Amino acid sequence: MNLKLPIYLFASAILLLSCQEVETKGPAVLKSKNFKFHVDYFNEMEDENIKQAITNEQSWQWMEENIPLFECPQKNFEEIYYYRWWSLRKHIKETPKGHVMTEFLVDRPYADEYNMISCALGHHIYESRWLHNPQHLHEYVHIWFRGNEGGPMKKLRSFSSWTADALYNKFLVDNDEEFLKDMYPDLRNEYFAWEGDRRLPSGLFWQHDVKDGMEESLSGGRREQNARPTINSYMFGNAIALSKIAAMIGEHDDVALFEAKADTMKLLVEENLWNPESEFFETLTQEGEFAGVREAIGFIPWYFNLPDSGKEKAWEQVKDKGGFLAPFGLTTAECRHPDFRSHGCCSCEWDGAIWPFATSQTMTAMANVLNNYTQPVVDNVDYFQLFNLYVESQYYRGRPYIGEYLDEKTGFWLKGDQERSRYYNHSTFNDMLISGLVGLRPRADDMIEVNPLIPEDTWDWFCLDNVSYKGDILTIVWDKSGEKYNLGEGMRILRNGKEIASSQHLEKILVESQSK
Repeated sequence: MNLKLPIYLFASAILLLSCQEVETKGPAVLKSKNFKFHVDYFNEMEDENIKQAITNEQSWQWMEENIPLFECPQKNFEEIYYYRWWSLRKHIKETPKGHVMTEFLVDRPYADEYNMISCALGHHIYESRWLHNPQHLHEYVHIWFRGNEGGPMKKLRSFSSWTADALYNKFLVDNDEEFLKDMYPDLRNEYFAWEGDRRLPSGLFWQHDVKDGMEESLSGGRREQNARPTINSYMFGNAIALSKIAAMIGEHDDVALFEAKADTMKLLVEENLWNPESEFFETLTQEGEFAGVREAIGFIPWYFNLPDSGKEKAWEQVKDKGGFLAPFGLTTAECRHPDFRSHGCCSCEWDGAIWPFATSQTMTAMANVLNNYTQPVVDNVDYFQLFNLYVESQYYRGRPYIGEYLDEKTGFWLKGDQERSRYYNHSTFNDMLISGLVGLRPRADDMIEVNPLIPEDTWDWFCLDNVSYKGDILTIVWDKSGEKYNLGEGMRILRNGKEIASSQHLEKILVESQSK
């Protein structure tokens, strides 16, 4: 049998292959080796105080295998982006039961087994949902809920939780329906446990401020059983998530049950925690009165898209120097309040100082307002300015740093010289950059939505590449002149290296994932 092709047929086959757009499952525009210098610097700038599952020496290999790549002309944004992945990796810890994620690198006396603390579990899930390999995150969640002889760890509910919401939003990125279904009974039981010991006769939930991770607040106390916007918003978000997971499983009774619970929580929060005089969501005291102070926790209802339209005036406070706007970011209580920063220094007080935990929640909520509400109060310029402050705050003695909390006027990290504070894993940054700033908005359907919150005249170019999204690799490019990436002028979305949508402007794009 003669397998030789005539030379013209062979040439035609080669030409045909060269003309086809070949899909690739890796970075389409950026080269990972061009960002290794960030990690080399991070490794050199410290003494690696504690080594866990992935050492500094192994950090670049782990990042190269797991993270989206990001490049922009404002180099502090880029530096902190890679720094936050590098520092998050430090907290992955190997245990006899699997991998967990710590909050502090140093041991804390109030932690659960393996130095686990559940306070920022929701943040850990939101941030880690963009990692290519979910194994460590899955093990971590399983240990929290099943690591105590098949049951939850003893201190799982030591802090208020939005875990069901976070895991559902993880599913919107990785499409791992089986993991979500497997976790459903545990998440369902957790919801009922909160109802069993934190619900007031009114139907609202109460919490000590310290059990929100927000001790010494202006609106609460370590023993006061106040109805706070935190836990009540979390329970709304969890109910929404549980109703959606129940629908996947076909548990129709549970769908109706949790939809009703979400509707009830929404009504209770809007009718009882919205103060029409301050035009803000406030804490309701045990005496049934408003606490009389605007705090960052009043923005949390928008983290879950809870409020109906009409209450967006509250967001004026993020632009007001008498409200939450300080030289180094967003404060945890309004600056104008007479008790602002009245609890002394360095005792973990949430009476006004800047906490990245709260900034993460507020900025995620603000991205929801800009994407899901029609309002004239805040815009992309406001969002970018606040994000810029968040970036600038993450330095200490001239080097990248993330710690517990900082002075709102000087930017000085209030526990910066304490070993416990550095690399504090208690907030998000990269999730905010991916889903907020660059604007990849995870969805339950087959559409890809990108809505950058970067003002068009701010950066001439940027690229987010190697984003693992529902089994594909996405690339988002903005190139004002077309000369940076040579793909043409404007904004482009690539799926597995193939362009599926474009625009001349930095604006919202909605496209079917299988387009073109």
